[in-house]
Amino acid sequence: MRVCALVFALATIVTDMQGQVTKQQFGKTPDGAEVDIYTLKNGAIEARVITYGGIIQSIKVPDKNGKSADVVLGFDSLDGYTGGPKPNPAFFGAIIGRYANRIGGGQFTLDGKTYHTPLNDGPNTLHGGPKGFDKAVWKAKEIPHGVELTHVSPDGDSGFPGTLTAVVRYTVVGKDLKIEYSATTDKDTVLNLTNHSYFNLAGQGNGNILQNQVKINASRYTPVNDNLIPTGELPSVAGTPFDFRKPTAVGARINEDNDQLKKGHGYDHNWVLDNGGKLSEAAEVYEPTSGRVLQVLTDQPGVQFYTGNFLDGTIVGKGGKAYQRREALCLETQHFPDSPNHPKFPTTELKPGQKYHTVTVFRFSAR
Repeated sequence: MRVCALVFALATIVTDMQGQVTKQQFGKTPDGAEVDIYTLKNGAIEARVITYGGIIQSIKVPDKNGKSADVVLGFDSLDGYTGGPKPNPAFFGAIIGRYANRIGGGQFTLDGKTYHTPLNDGPNTLHGGPKGFDKAVWKAKEIPHGVELTHVSPDGDSGFPGTLTAVVRYTVVGKDLKIEYSATTDKDTVLNLTNHSYFNLAGQGNGNILQNQVKINASRYTPVNDNLIPTGELPSVAGTPFDFRKPTAVGARINEDNDQLKKGHGYDHNWVLDNGGKLSEAAEVYEPTSGRVLQVLTDQPGVQFYTGNFLDGTIVGKGGKAYQRREALCLETQHFPDSPNHPKFPTTELKPGQKYHTVTVFRFSAR
């Protein structure tokens, strides 16, 4: 009996080291496509990912007292993401593509040809348009520590050129939820992928994020015009409400009399990271009540910091909680908004024979 107990204990330790990945059915889309949910667990960290939109449905992490809570906004069932006239209007947890953030005027020129993309944000294309990657059912397979998702976007999909094959890997190892994006194309195209998770480190639906201490390792940002499209300038954050180089409460300056804050109704801007294109810390969030800490690491040149300004209580999420204004924040690692129309911005062009590859890590701890 002792030998059996020892073998069982060793097997449990090995399982914890390797992590656990399980799959269940999560429902069907309105057109009948089956959707699965993958649960990735390693130690105290658990993430759940659905094949619809590659959505991170939940992330459970412990606080400073070891009490676990779900720290991302979303829905308990697939209907929350697919139902209604505007499915998942806030893009909760989704993979965003082909082009994350905004394309001004819904058009760009590539190789001398102008391409038109659908308008779904006033005069702009937002997050790839009304049928972006967040609305696709991705093919999935289990991999060590996680799940690999694949989506093939045909030539002309939402106006974008080239047949694009995108692969996104989610893995949970130790305290890290790692997202690895890869893609190839058969025609010159533009590409900007991100994940649109909304974080509330006190627990989803548990009050606003105004006391969260945020640090962003960026010396410059991209101011926007009245349509939230970058002006092309890259000014210093010094002396502005956009200076988060030292940990600062989200609410400390969010309501200042500042033209950019008024345009975004708060923070909804792209920061120009100081990482030099190398995987390193882009941002850190500390929630003082729970003690939870989120570090965001990336090799991308920018991060969109958004403070849930357009949440208004009309969306009822997990556990029946209505999501109110500024009850979550997003840190969307990315290339800059509207880059195809700004030659001086880091390029988002992808050509045949090239491989798009980028990594973002959400690292959780408590103090």
